[in-house]
Amino acid sequence: MKKAIQFGERVEGYRIPVLNEREVRASAGLLFLFLFYAIMLVNFRQDFSVLKYFITIFLADFIIRIFINPKFSPTLILARLMVSRQNPEYVGARQKKFAWKIGLTLATIMFFLLIVLNGHSILSAVSCLVCLLFLFLESAFGICAGCLIYGWYYKEKAEYCPGEICDPKTKQEIQEISKVQIAIIFGFALFALLTIFILNDTFQENPGSLWDIIYSKFFK
Repeated sequence: MKKAIQFGERVEGYRIPVLNEREVRASAGLLFLFLFYAIMLVNFRQDFSVLKYFITIFLADFIIRIFINPKFSPTLILARLMVSRQNPEYVGARQKKFAWKIGLTLATIMFFLLIVLNGHSILSAVSCLVCLLFLFLESAFGICAGCLIYGWYYKEKAEYCPGEICDPKTKQEIQEISKVQIAIIFGFALFALLTIFILNDTFQENPGSLWDIIYSKFFK
């Protein structure tokens, strides 16, 4: 019988508790969208209310994940519903717990500064941005920054990492990057800079009503 309070699931073929990486990434994506929207409101409207809601929800969610059971985390439950048709990708629970403890620490700092003290500073801003970066790396690229820190901190190889990044191996042909591809990256960066330099004034002009433009060009 499975315990209600535990961290990770026992799956046949894996000698340690594991988590479904697809659910973890989907959950990170949901939290990233919420936090990004909250930060934009702060940046453009000086409205901290959504950010305070996010911090409270984020903190409660991570307390449930770490101290009770990840399968009772509301965001992970939503993520499970979203990726339920995909085959699970199992990753070691131990390094994820370490990574989420970092998230919990950041959330606690933000909660104390922005909600308990109701003050903002460079410390709260950095905490928010680091949290945003970690969520983005997890959801977009499957890079668990906290898991990498786990390896450096404990001086041991984590087991069952996403994409088997903990296991050294030679790259397959489809993964190799050629000199031509590197040249394309630099060329495209140059193209982007030239676009900004040449078209900046044009792009600064706000668009008008499409229907008014069509009418003035074709029916006047």
